[in-house]
Amino acid sequence: MISLKRIYTIIGLVVLIILLSIVAFTTWYTVDESEQAVILTFGKVEEGVTEPGLNFKLPWPIQSVEKLSKETYSLQFGFEEVDGETKEFPNETKMITGDENIVLADLVVQWKITEPGKYLYNSDNPKEILRDATSASLRSIIGSSEIDDALTSGKAEIEADVRELLSTLMQKYDIGISILAVKLQDVELPNAEVRQAFTAVTDARETMNTKRNEANKYKNQKENEAKGEKDAIIHKANGEKTARIETAKGNVAVFNKLYEEYKKNPDITRQRLVLETLEQVLPGTEIYIMNDDGNTMKYFPIRPLENTQPKAKEEGSEKTNE
Repeated sequence: MISLKRIYTIIGLVVLIILLSIVAFTTWYTVDESEQAVILTFGKVEEGVTEPGLNFKLPWPIQSVEKLSKETYSLQFGFEEVDGETKEFPNETKMITGDENIVLADLVVQWKITEPGKYLYNSDNPKEILRDATSASLRSIIGSSEIDDALTSGKAEIEADVRELLSTLMQKYDIGISILAVKLQDVELPNAEVRQAFTAVTDARETMNTKRNEANKYKNQKENEAKGEKDAIIHKANGEKTARIETAKGNVAVFNKLYEEYKKNPDITRQRLVLETLEQVLPGTEIYIMNDDGNTMKYFPIRPLENTQPKAKEEGSEKTNE
């Protein structure tokens, strides 16, 4: 028979082996590059581990490790893609805009776990909290926006406002989640008839903007042409003004010279002015200087003499040559 002492010894050895095995297998752990870990001491969060590699801790049950992924998660709000097929939830995405119109809006939220301890233990279901906060944020922003902005050019601003409000809520709830991006997938009207009517209104507005831009372009073109013509007229007028001023200065100078000569020889100057005036008034006319002395009229033909003087000079030059 095996003695009682030997049985106790065997049991002790088995327990010791079990304890050593527990210590051996629970005092070290590895963290992958795509993982992050949190150390728990008697169930209390101590620290987070984000660096990959081999790490050591106190054996179980003193300390334990919880691992979470570093990947970026996507929250699909208003729809769900399963095996390439999209399932929509219109009741979830139906909301009222600031100008009291109904739209269907769904979006995708990109998020990741940045504080694993808070993510694990500050709430029972952080994903459900994130979904509810997303719904509240989107409805709040859509509810303060006009339908035109939600359906056309205001989507980027709505996305930015939703992301800001959602990030604020996540900080307030303190569940270890950070919001990376918010992207509106579809914003549309609830039925085909309303969509068609809104499309017609949108097309009319775009046509109006196009016509307005064309009118402004034509207006600017005509204004530039009118400005150019105005500048040309002003430059021409300034040129004529300068020319007339210079002409007047020249006339004044000529008059001053004539006046000086007139003071020296008034009779000769007077006759000269008369002759020059007659030549200007009657160009090409034969002019005779008449001298009335009693009953006999004598005249002096200037033009014939002018015509004969070159001939006389030519004859004189011929005789000289001979």
